[in-house]
Amino acid sequence: MARLFGKDGNRVLAVDADPAANLHTAIGIPKATMSKIHPISEMADLIEERTGAKPGTSGGIFVVNPKVSDITDRFAVQGPDGVKLLVMGSIKPAGTGCFCPENALIRTLVSHIILDRGEVVIMDMEAGVEHLTRGTAKAVNLMLIVVEPGQRSLELAETIKRLTSNLGIRSIYLVANKVRSGKEEEFIVKATKAMNIELLGVVHFDEAASLADREGKAIVDLTPGSTIIKEIRELESKINEVYPFQ
Repeated sequence: MARLFGKDGNRVLAVDADPAANLHTAIGIPKATMSKIHPISEMADLIEERTGAKPGTSGGIFVVNPKVSDITDRFAVQGPDGVKLLVMGSIKPAGTGCFCPENALIRTLVSHIILDRGEVVIMDMEAGVEHLTRGTAKAVNLMLIVVEPGQRSLELAETIKRLTSNLGIRSIYLVANKVRSGKEEEFIVKATKAMNIELLGVVHFDEAASLADREGKAIVDLTPGSTIIKEIRELESKINEVYPFQ
C-alpha cells in the first residue's frame, strides 16, 4: 500500500512499529541495507542525548518531551517510489508501570510524525495501540485492523476496536486478509456486522505473496499484475474515498 501511494505521487513515510520489524521486505528495501539499521528504541546514545537519561531508567528525572524533529530525516531509509522507511522499534506497554526515557522519545516521535509532517504516514503496529496516546490518536485519519478468517483473529480485532475507540479514533475499518474461499469471506462479513464495524476490503490468498516472501522481494516488484496488487489498489482507492490525501 505504501508503494502504491508513492506511485501516485504522494510523499510516503512508512513506519515499522512492530517488534518483528520486516516492513522493509514488503517495501522492497534490500536486507543488506536494513542490516545496518537499528530501531530508534534501541539507540541508547540517542535516547540519552535527547532525554538526559540512560535507557531502562525508571523514575528519576528525564526530559519527557525531547527534541525529535530531526530524527526522521536522519534515520529514515529511502526506498522505491519515494517511500521512506523509519524503523521505530517496540515500546513498553503502559501496564508495565514504566514510563522510561525510551518510551518518552518514541511517543514524542510518533506525535511529531503524525501531527507535524506533511506526508502520507502508514504505521505498521503490532496488535495493540501502545505507540499512540490520546492526543496523537485523534490525529490518526484511519485505523485499519487486518484480520484473518478465524474466530481468534476477530476477537482480537474487537479488542483493538474498543481500545482505539477509547483513544478517540473514529474512522476504524476492517480489512480481511488471506481469504481463501467464499465461505471464509461470508464468515468475515457476518462477523463484521455483529461487531458493528465496516469491512473496507478483502485481500484473497495469493501465492504471489508467498513467492515474494520466499525471495525477499516486494510483491509490487515481483508480480505487479497479480491479484493481490489489484485488491490492494482497490483498497487504496477506498481509503482515498474515505479520506482523500491529495
